[in-house]
Amino acid sequence: MTSATFATVEADRPLRAVIAGAGFIGGQWAPELLAHPGVELAGWVDVAPERARAAAHALGLDDLPTGASLTSLLDGEEPDFVVNCTVPQAHYEVTVTALRRGVSVLSEKPMAVTLDEARSMVRAADESRRLFAVSQNRRHQRGLVAYRRTVAELGPVGLMTSEFFIPYRGAAFLSTLEHPLLQDMAIHLFDAARAVSGADPVSVYCESFRPAWTWYPGACSATAIFEMTGGLRYTFTGSWSAPGLPTSWTGSWRATGPRGTALWDGDGDPVAEPAKGEVVRACKQEDDPYPERPRRFGGLAEGLEEFVTGLRTGRAPQGECHDNIRSLAMVTAALESARTGMRTPVMT
Repeated sequence: MTSATFATVEADRPLRAVIAGAGFIGGQWAPELLAHPGVELAGWVDVAPERARAAAHALGLDDLPTGASLTSLLDGEEPDFVVNCTVPQAHYEVTVTALRRGVSVLSEKPMAVTLDEARSMVRAADESRRLFAVSQNRRHQRGLVAYRRTVAELGPVGLMTSEFFIPYRGAAFLSTLEHPLLQDMAIHLFDAARAVSGADPVSVYCESFRPAWTWYPGACSATAIFEMTGGLRYTFTGSWSAPGLPTSWTGSWRATGPRGTALWDGDGDPVAEPAKGEVVRACKQEDDPYPERPRRFGGLAEGLEEFVTGLRTGRAPQGECHDNIRSLAMVTAALESARTGMRTPVMT
């Protein structure tokens, strides 16, 4: 993949944003857009237009343009970017529609359902010279940032593991998926592993399975071993239906390098133990830069700030499509390995 090159937006006015999708996650993004001093919410669309109207009304935005047609709102309101909060199956259509009209896109994960769709979306971003980035909000969470800095103290990391165990009975669409853990949640852990280690995936062997006690019809549990660049082995294991002793939603982590080992429980500060004769600093979480905002999902405000800065300066944010497609490729390769029973190369 080539590096990102995209047009910037003049800095003498607020950036106009349209939200696509008025479900739960769209409702999380709207307050962040409204709170950002450099952004103006210009519209909201949903396949059920009454849902967009109701979401806008709940925030006191009765005059906000809403509707079912993204193209009409793009043509009428001329936004600078779209926040794509639709279901994953709609990510391709919404993103490509916006990019082809010269509108940048900040999308919820995953970038797309398939790698072929993702490649086409990256091409559309290149052809339109517009910024297309995927929100991987965990990259911005203060605990993961502190862990990333701590792991950097260990020297070249050779072993990394993450565990994710949550007895989740939430979103109904998960029950329609063949591999709900891999298809929905795992990308957060896979992308975090790339962020923390600085390594990229080479190949994977994965088993996805369904424990006898689960309430999911699909394979809701998985274990994957990734070979990463630099010789790192990253192991992921987790389940959507593990009763008792849950991990955090960010998982629990362990990394080992020549200078020592670092642990992180996904919530608090990392801890580290150096090898004999070494000094390793366990980094603390920095203060919350947005303490006044009641937020369910940490990292949205920080991700939005990076995206806006990118539109102003041309500096690619984390999650920019040329980079984020590597995290999606980890998911698609893990799925292929689970279905074939074979070690699978990770290709972008």
